[in-house]
Amino acid sequence: MIAVFPSLATRAADAVEEMDRPDADLQRLERTYAQFWLVNAVVSGWRRNYVRYLRPIFAASGGGTLLDIGSGGGDVPRCIARWARRDGFALEITAIDPDPRAHAFASALPALPGLSFRQAYSSELVAEGRSYDVVISNHMLHHLAPAELLALLADSRRLGRKLCLHSDIERSRWAYALFSVGTLPFFPGSFIRADGLTSIRRSFTAAEIAEVTPQGWQSLQQRPWQNLLVYPPFARGDDRRAG
Repeated sequence: MIAVFPSLATRAADAVEEMDRPDADLQRLERTYAQFWLVNAVVSGWRRNYVRYLRPIFAASGGGTLLDIGSGGGDVPRCIARWARRDGFALEITAIDPDPRAHAFASALPALPGLSFRQAYSSELVAEGRSYDVVISNHMLHHLAPAELLALLADSRRLGRKLCLHSDIERSRWAYALFSVGTLPFFPGSFIRADGLTSIRRSFTAAEIAEVTPQGWQSLQQRPWQNLLVYPPFARGDDRRAG
């Protein structure tokens, strides 16, 4: 089966995900947003990120502020809002996405205390002089051109007072094979399977992301098949990868 898969030796940086197309079918797109929570719950590792990286920061002051860049359907910030409330933290989350379709979908979901959505780029918040205790993104880095990636990380450092944490998929033949097989019977009528496979093809390996990571940032490999970019470098390097 793996023999018929496309070569993953190099990034498919020019591949385009269907949901990113301006003329994407709106019904399929909204179904994709609605199904993101399940995919992210299985593969993105944000519960682990919350416990390891975010919760200690919020615990120190009883709460704080968080910015999620490229929030898509809003499932990740909604999970973080629930975890923080369960832990008794007074956390204010701002989730931004420049795509009006993503913003409309996320904004239409039932409100959660402390969570707000905004249609914006990170550069707009920098221009406004905004700042947050924590800045995060989920599965966004592979969407960016090299100059856009560096601009995002520069914006993050200006916006984040205590921690910047960007999580993305790591390109791997095993990741591609398992996602291809595991999603085959599921997610009808959405872009989840096709775009997920394209995302893996577009993503960085651990070595590639470490090579483009600017000085001062730390590149970590988190299993299975996740890359993290962290600023400032994380002291407890139990899953550390040189960056």
